[in-house]
Amino acid sequence: MKSPVHRCRDVEHGRGQAGAGTGDGASGGSNCLQPEQRIPISKDVITSSSSSALWFIRDTCGIVCAIITWLLVFYAEFVVLFVMLVPSKNLTYSIVNGTLFNTLAFLALASHLRAMCTDPGAVPKGNATKEYIESLQLKPGQVVYKCPKCCSIKPDRAHHCSVCKRCIRKMDHHCPWVNNCVGENNQKYFVLFTMYIALISLHSLVMVVFHFLYCFEDDWTKCSSFSPPATVILLILLCFEGLLFLIFTSVMFGTQVHSICTDETGIEQLKKEERRWAKKTKWMNMRAVFGHHFSLLWLSPFSTPDHGKAETYQYVV
Repeated sequence: MKSPVHRCRDVEHGRGQAGAGTGDGASGGSNCLQPEQRIPISKDVITSSSSSALWFIRDTCGIVCAIITWLLVFYAEFVVLFVMLVPSKNLTYSIVNGTLFNTLAFLALASHLRAMCTDPGAVPKGNATKEYIESLQLKPGQVVYKCPKCCSIKPDRAHHCSVCKRCIRKMDHHCPWVNNCVGENNQKYFVLFTMYIALISLHSLVMVVFHFLYCFEDDWTKCSSFSPPATVILLILLCFEGLLFLIFTSVMFGTQVHSICTDETGIEQLKKEERRWAKKTKWMNMRAVFGHHFSLLWLSPFSTPDHGKAETYQYVV
C-alpha cells in the first residue's frame, strides 16, 4: 500500500482556475488530499474509447493458452460423441446426454469468446495530458492520479496490467486462458466460462464412469467404434482432463463468486488494500456484475449486463 506522500506523484490538482496545476514528487505530502476528501468524477471521463471496438490482446502465451482451451473442449466433444454416445444402444440416453453436453460446451466456448474479446474496462491510454486535464475544468480540491506506465488518468480501484499494457478498472487478474484481464466489463463472462467448464467436466466424468461399467458388463468390441485399447486410452485421457479442469475451474468459480460478494478484487485482496469504497450487500454486488434484475439472462454469455451507467468513480490520491 503506497503512502499518501508516495502516491502524490503524477497527480493533478484543481486550483480553482481555468486550468490545473501539475503535481510531482517534489510537491510533498502537504498538497495531497486525504481519501475522505476525494470528489467523484463522472465515469464518462474514464470510459475507454475502445469499448465499442473489438478487443484482442496480442500476447503469444495467451493466444496459445486460448487455442489449447478450445482444443481440449473439442477433444472432450469428440470422445463423448464418437466413443460413448454414438455407439450406445440406448437412443434416449445418447440424445439426452448429447444435447446436454453440447449445450454446455457451446455456452462455455461462447463465454470464453466474450471474456477474451470484451474490453475488461481499460482506461483510455495517453489521455493524461496537460491539455486534456485542463479541459476537465477541475474544481478546487479535485485530484486526478496519472499512471506513469500508460500515461492515463487512473481511477480508483484500477490497476495497470503489464500484459495488456493498460490500466483496467476493477482488475481482478490477468488470465492467460482467456488471453485477457478479468475486469469490470467481462467478469460475468469469465465466471460463466469457469462454471460451464466445471459442468461439462463433471458431466463427462459421470459419462466415463457409466461407459466403463457398460463396457465391463458387455463386449468391449461392441461398446465403442474404436478398438478396446484405443477406447481405454481415450477414456482415461478424458477422465484425467475432466478431473483436472473440474478442480481448477470449480476453485476459480468459487473464488470469483466470493470476490464479487465481498466486492474486493483479487489484486485488492493480494495487496491488502484499504477499503475506500462504499460497502454494499452481496446481492447488490452480484447484480452489479450480472445485471440489475435476476433472470436467466444472468446465465447467458450473449447478454451484456448494465454495470451502472450513472455510477461515479473516484480518482486515487
